[in-house]
This record gives sequence, C-alpha cells and structure tokens, in this order.
Amino acid sequence: MEGDSMVLMDGSPPWSPISRTGLQRHLHEGRRLRGLFVRKPQTPFRSVVAYAPSGVSAFGLSAISGLFADRSHMGLPRFELSVCSDAAGVLNTDVGMCMQVKHGLEAMANADLIIVLPTERRPLTASVALNQALVDAFHRGALVAAYCAGSYLLAETGLLGGRRATTSRSLSGVLALRHPTITVETDALYVDEGQLVTGAGAAAGIDMCLHLLRREHGVAVSNAVAREWMVAPRRESGQTQYVPDPAEIGTRSLADDEDARLADLLAWARTRLNQPLTVRELAKQALMSSRTFARRFQSATGTTPYAWLTSQRLDLAEELLATTTLSIREIAGRVGFRSNGVLRAQFVKRHGISPTDYRQRQRSARARQ
Repeated sequence: MEGDSMVLMDGSPPWSPISRTGLQRHLHEGRRLRGLFVRKPQTPFRSVVAYAPSGVSAFGLSAISGLFADRSHMGLPRFELSVCSDAAGVLNTDVGMCMQVKHGLEAMANADLIIVLPTERRPLTASVALNQALVDAFHRGALVAAYCAGSYLLAETGLLGGRRATTSRSLSGVLALRHPTITVETDALYVDEGQLVTGAGAAAGIDMCLHLLRREHGVAVSNAVAREWMVAPRRESGQTQYVPDPAEIGTRSLADDEDARLADLLAWARTRLNQPLTVRELAKQALMSSRTFARRFQSATGTTPYAWLTSQRLDLAEELLATTTLSIREIAGRVGFRSNGVLRAQFVKRHGISPTDYRQRQRSARARQ
C-alpha cells in the first residue's frame, strides 16, 4: 500500500526492516517510508557528530557533550563525540562566546549518528554543502537527528518530505509553510521516523537523545545517563511539550486530589503489568468514572491508558531481554502480553527489530565494551 502506513489489529506494522537497496528503490518510486531502518540492528551507534551552525545553542552543545560523555568506567558504551561546522575554525555561539571547532563537514562521512544542533541566527539557511553531507550520510545508513531550529535545517535537505517531524512551537508554522509535504507534529516532544528523528524545543533535545540511547543501546543505558543528568528517563514522543512526565506527577502539589490519585494509580499499575488491566479497572482503582479517568489521564500523560501500558510493558521487556536469560515467551508473560507473537509485533513497531535481535544487539554491545 502506497502513501499510507498500515498496521495490524495488534498495532504492529506488516513489514520488516528493509535493505539499503530496497530503500533506494522506494525513494526512487516516490513512496512514503515511515519508521523503517536500514542500519544493521547489531551495530548500535558509537560515533556521534554534532553539527554546530553559526550562532549554535551553547545549551545544546553542553547537553550533547554531557549525554554522550565517556561513561565506560560505569560499564556503559563509550561514544566518540565530535563537533563539526561548515568549516573548521572559530565559531560564535548564541551567548556571544566563541569556540574552536576542529572539524568541517567531512566529519559526517563516517559518523553513526549525526545531530543537527539549533541556532538563534536568523534567517535560517543551510548551505548546499551541508545539505549534501546530510543526504550522503542518510543514504549510507547513518542516523540523522535534529531538534528545534536544527529540524528546520534538516528539512531543507528534502529528507523529511512525506514524513512526520517536529520543531519548536515558534518555528512550527514556518516549517509547515516552507515544507508543506512534511506533517508537522506541533505538540510532540520528538518524532521517530526510523533513520530520521526530530525534536521540539531546547529541553526536548534531551528527551530526543535519551530516546535514541534507549532505542539503540537499551533502557538500562538511557536510564543511567538520565540519572546522572537528574532528568526524567523517559517522556513519550506523543506527549505534549508542556505536560509533565507521568513519573513526575507525584512530585507536584497534591492539592489536586485527582492528580494525587492518578499518581498512585500509575505506581500501582507498574507493579501489575503482567495482569490484563482494563481501562475500567484502572478508573476504579483511581476512584474515578471511566470518562473522568480518560480525560485526566490524557491531560496528565499526553497519551491513552492503553498506549501508556504498552510503553511500560515494552520498557520492562527491554530490561529483561538485556539483563536475563528468560525466554521470549516467559518475558511476554511477565510483562503482560498475551503471547510472544504480540510482544514481537509491539517490539518491531517500536524498534524495527525483533526481541531476539534486540537481545543479541545488547549482548554484542556489552562484549565490545
């Protein structure tokens, strides 16, 4: 089926990851590809190149350097992080400070992950050389991510055409007007389209990077990095930009009794993921009517109870795959999926690979550390 994304009844896509040749063929035919991977699942990214435009966000540079810092002493993957610009030399940041950039665009040639950082400089323009470097990186299978104004620069390459993307609220309208073939998700924190990932405003760049760490290296790695940074380990991509994370609801003022009950409910549900929880049962536990519960849940988490439960179950499945020798069937039962087939379908939907491939990738990554 062309032009639309089709899903099965259990929410999984009917396709499997495609080859580089297949990707190029579909691109040539003008088909819309969403969430498909061309990188080998056994090789999670290690080399990271951050592209810094003139007037680059100093906060963005700090965040990237911190999130991908060397934590091999903690048993975590060691990343090779470099910063590049259009040319090596002195670069101005948005706070008036200057920095020495050692690399030009050639640094992108061998990077596993490229992140386009935001800039306060206006008008936003991308050079022909930058566009070509990003397109070349994409076609050889690199992950390309961008957030805030960086998403706008990435859109200039044409790679986001026919896909979903997000950027800061202030740029959403401009992005949609400039690139009408892009579906701009105004309220999303980040949007994962497989090889292309975009994020919203400045803080959402952290969420986007943690998502990439979680997707490629597993929940244990992303959680460890989040703990060091003292940030929420996971905020869902569909969660709106100005809504608190479910795990943070309990830290707010408990003056709102509904919020307090909802916070208790989320903690209660996390300990019962192996059970077939229904919306009616969750609403009853929260002492709310089904209608009030659905409204309050959406407002607080930015998603539906079903989607939240699925996400929590997948998080737990990732941890069990990475840290235990339990069979796929046993893990499916422990996290609340009715069969290993359902677990596999949901896993492919999130990661583009099967649970077995994910486990093998985690083992390979640990063996290389």
